[in-house]
Order: sequence, then structure tokens, then C-alpha cells
Amino acid sequence: MESGQGTAHPPRSFHKSHLQQASEEDVKKKPKGKVKAAGIVIFIKKPRCQFLLMRHPDRWDLPKGHCEPKETYLETALRETQEETGIDADAIEVDDSFEFAIEYPVSYKRWGDEVFTKKVKYFLGYLPDQPELTLTEHPSAKWFEWAPPHQIQSQTIDPLLRAIAEHFGSNDCTNED
Repeated sequence: MESGQGTAHPPRSFHKSHLQQASEEDVKKKPKGKVKAAGIVIFIKKPRCQFLLMRHPDRWDLPKGHCEPKETYLETALRETQEETGIDADAIEVDDSFEFAIEYPVSYKRWGDEVFTKKVKYFLGYLPDQPELTLTEHPSAKWFEWAPPHQIQSQTIDPLLRAIAEHFGSNDCTNED
């Protein structure tokens, strides 16, 4: 399995959970050590090679989220994609030969702005065609043309997309010969 490694320090991002007071349950869920998260880069090949990004108030990002206890990174990536986009996890063809991991510091208001190391693993997946999206956590989403190099978010998204471009090699949107 090929793996990309990276280190980044993304800007602090706004999330509605930052506005909520920490409940007793949230305090109990405080991470010990690394915060684990996972996401998936979804590609469609028809009518053109495109990949999906979700719009946050201040940036573009991939469907991703925190790992639940005893959940694998891939299970997290598929669950979060389904929760955030409405795309059925069973419809996604996962490329077993690609995985990209990145670590960076994050802080959470609900834990007093304490800094944690966040490790995110990204996977690569395909859909046969563009699905109708049901967005639950983002104001919008967009299918971006695959035309590397991309300049979307220099500290996390761009290194991931460079690793995908290397994985594809000379092929347009796959690693198939």
C-alpha cells in the first residue's frame, strides 16, 4: 500500500461546536494523545474526472470526521462521507492501494483551547457517476475538475492531491494501466 506522509499547521477553523458549552459528556470524550480522524477523496469519471470538496464557512475541505472507539480509519471515512453527503458507503469503490496520512496540531474551545496532535488518514474512492448530494454539515459542495496541480488549501488538501496525482501517474483519474 502506498502512503503519503505530511506535516501541516492549518489555520484555526471555525466550527459550530466551538460555540457550544462543553457538556459533561464532551469533557469525558476529551482525547487522550492524538485525535484520530479519516476522510475520503471521492472521484467521478463521467462525464469528466472530478473530485468532491465540501464548503466550510472559511475554506474547502473533504468529507471527514473523528474516529469512534473501535472504528477503523476506513470505516470512519465511509461513515463520515455518508453522513455529510448522503452518498451510500456501499456505492463507493475504494482504491485499496492508496492511503495518505497527515498530522498537525489542533485546538478545541470545549477543552480550553488545549492543543492536540490530529492524525488524519485519507482514502481514495470512486463513484460511477455524479450522485445527488444530501448535505448535513456544510452549506455547499462542489465537484472540482481533476487538473493538477491544484491550489486549494496549501497545508492539508494540496499535499494530499499531489500524492493522488503521483498515484495516478500518467493516467487521468485512476491508477489503472
